[in-house]
Amino acid sequence: MAKIPVLLCFTIVVLGLVNVSTAHKQVGIYELKNGNFSVKFTNWGATITSLLVPDKYGKLADVVLGYDSVKGYMNDTSYFGSIVGRVANRIGGAQFTLNGIHYKLVANEGKNMLHGGTRGFSDVVWKVSKYHNEGQTPRIVFTYRSHDGEEGFPGDLRVSVAYALLGCNELSVTMKARALNKATPVNLAQHTYWNLGGHNSGDILSNDVQIFGSHITPVDSQLIPTGKIVPVKGTPYDFLKPHTVGSRIKQLPKGYDINYALDGGMVHHKMKRAAVVHEKRSGRVMELLTNAPGVQFYTGNMLKDTKGKGGFIYKPHAALCLETQGFPDSVNHPNFPSQIVTPGKSYKHYMLFKFSTKS
Repeated sequence: MAKIPVLLCFTIVVLGLVNVSTAHKQVGIYELKNGNFSVKFTNWGATITSLLVPDKYGKLADVVLGYDSVKGYMNDTSYFGSIVGRVANRIGGAQFTLNGIHYKLVANEGKNMLHGGTRGFSDVVWKVSKYHNEGQTPRIVFTYRSHDGEEGFPGDLRVSVAYALLGCNELSVTMKARALNKATPVNLAQHTYWNLGGHNSGDILSNDVQIFGSHITPVDSQLIPTGKIVPVKGTPYDFLKPHTVGSRIKQLPKGYDINYALDGGMVHHKMKRAAVVHEKRSGRVMELLTNAPGVQFYTGNMLKDTKGKGGFIYKPHAALCLETQGFPDSVNHPNFPSQIVTPGKSYKHYMLFKFSTKS
């Protein structure tokens, strides 16, 4: 794997406030840039709105799906680029029992909860608490205070998400949370839709994907985990060696939307490889590392004529998501790694995206 040619990295950080406000809070667009590697964000949902990275010829492209304006994200139903929580993915029956107390949550996908409810962390204004524009590691930190009872979850929760550029080709994501007064489930995820050929380049079916997970957590017809953890060997879910996304996707009803139990994933403090994606036409490669026990592989199955940047229409399989996470519905499956955070304890979730090119 050949890395992106070494460039003279310099830092330019631009803050652009847009004329949008909600509950008297201002929503902005922010940029971090090192050389020709740049990422833009909005504090609506602590969202990644664009990421520009060169291909093997040095040509830049925006490789994340999204919208031209903040208002697009405010009306979004696909969770483009956002931080989802308090609990990402699904909670069966929108309910769970913790310490003898039964909690009924806000259902927003049939009888189940998806990505934190009708107004999860993707649909709130985050505070920009740090924004550094000097040095070789430009960074931005978003914070949010989630109150007791929000979407049905117990306890007050202080949350932060830090994005940082490491050199000219790495994006670090650090998600932290602290329970302030009650035990509560916490499972944050970064929900960017990736198309390494460019957001407007078509589908991702020809992308080579490798996922470092020997097992998955199978789901029922409502995409709720059954509680089993089964091997991928001999199934269309086996990406232990690189395969194109489209090579076996027709064996599935709509496409991939499944949690992988990452190999070595029970050690929460240890970073390990989660996945590698290679887009052959551009030569772009994205490697993902994390300390989370699982990763949701999703192939944009539910995208349907979504009008995105520049008026481009996103269709099914226009991108893929690799959402590192705790196992879905872990609050209802004692055999899954616990996502319960108790007062005085911290939740820490790390992701590292490494971009490079190869012929």
